[in-house]
Amino acid sequence: MGINSQSDIAANLQIGPTDQGMVRIYLQGEGIDLPLDFDPEEAAEIAEELLAAAEAANDMGKTSGKPKKPRR
Repeated sequence: MGINSQSDIAANLQIGPTDQGMVRIYLQGEGIDLPLDFDPEEAAEIAEELLAAAEAANDMGKTSGKPKKPRR
C-alpha cells in the first residue's frame, strides 16, 4: 500500500509528550497498537513535514476545482 492508495482501515491517532521528554505518536486500530517515540527535534521536523504536505494538498485542491474546506 502506498501513500496514494485508499484504505477502509480506521485508526485512532494520539500525539503528546511522554514523561521521558519524548514526543509520542500513538496509533491504535484493529490489530495494531503502535507507539512511536521521537525526540523533540525529530518531532519538530515531522511537524514541518506535515505542514508542508498540508499546504501541498491544499494547493492541489485549488487547482483541481474542488471546493476548499474552510480553515478553523
